[in-house]
Amino acid sequence: MASLPEPQKLARNFARCNDWEEKYLYIIELGERLAPLPEEWRKPENLISGCQSQVWIVTQRGEHGVVALYGDSDAAIVKGLIAVVFSLYQGLTAQEMVELDVRPFFDTLALSQHLTPSRTQGLEAMLRAIRAQAAALI
Repeated sequence: MASLPEPQKLARNFARCNDWEEKYLYIIELGERLAPLPEEWRKPENLISGCQSQVWIVTQRGEHGVVALYGDSDAAIVKGLIAVVFSLYQGLTAQEMVELDVRPFFDTLALSQHLTPSRTQGLEAMLRAIRAQAAALI
């Protein structure tokens, strides 16, 4: 997985942005940090339904049970949202991912209030898919 900030650092960086334009630019920058998704992973079973944009997410059990997350989107902001989500789940086991509710973190960032309804639905679809994939790894 790419070098993404820990949740506390992500929140601090987000708070340093002066306005929502800067916050969106930061989200896009985070998306650019994601490693390229191999073409063979861009298959229907990795495509997240419920997203307006195309979103692929792959989870793999890594060393010591920690789950590795990989993802991509055809939309820059959505790819950045994937990176934000991945930063919240990085370093966790499948069981920890299933048990963690990341929604309060999005409330802290006030992200829910500044995303379009379709992006909010897509974000929820990503969270459900990640948790379902993590549950399958348990």
